Amino acid sequence: MEESPAMRYCFVVRESVVLAEYAPFSGNFATIGLQCLEKLSADNRMSITCDGHTFNFIRDGLYAFLVVAVESVERKTIFAFLEKVREEFQSRYVATGRAESARAHGLDREFAPRLKEWMASPESLNKVAQVKEQIEDVKNVMITNIERVLEHQAKLEVVFKKAAQLQDNATVFRNEGVRLRRRLWLQNIKVKLLVFFIIVFIILLLWLAICRGFKCK
Repeated sequence: MEESPAMRYCFVVRESVVLAEYAPFSGNFATIGLQCLEKLSADNRMSITCDGHTFNFIRDGLYAFLVVAVESVERKTIFAFLEKVREEFQSRYVATGRAESARAHGLDREFAPRLKEWMASPESLNKVAQVKEQIEDVKNVMITNIERVLEHQAKLEVVFKKAAQLQDNATVFRNEGVRLRRRLWLQNIKVKLLVFFIIVFIILLLWLAICRGFKCK
């Protein structure tokens, strides 16, 4: 596979220590790259144009990734390449702890051939990135639809819960009404009995007063 002249240089650094690089073309790309890297804030990406080339960076914590390309290369192709480098480096060396202890250029022998391979065909990485992006879009649409279904289901559950509460409240209200009517009925009976006994008592008193005893003459 022939190398693409579009990609001129690539390195991976830990802070300011170059851990791996691949340079198919001569130049002071590493020096300029390290100087530009000082302007890059944490966990960010940046592109700088200089002498017909673009210096493109991605920083991820202690680690930063640079590729130098000619100006004609599209940014999406460049950053698809850098994302591939970052993902591979993270899984191979950062996740295993090797990147933290590696010395300057200590990973050249292992990682430079990978950089060479990807720099030779950056367009293929862009296609992979596009497929990933499409998959991500489809996934996001599916998640959105699932969230809508769950939200609709949650609303239905709230409606059903409220209906059940209303039904329970109606039952409670009905039972309270029955008990209230029973209490009123008992109170009414008590009042009537009390009036009846009072009337009987008054009649009895009148009888005794008139007849002076139980035997009226």
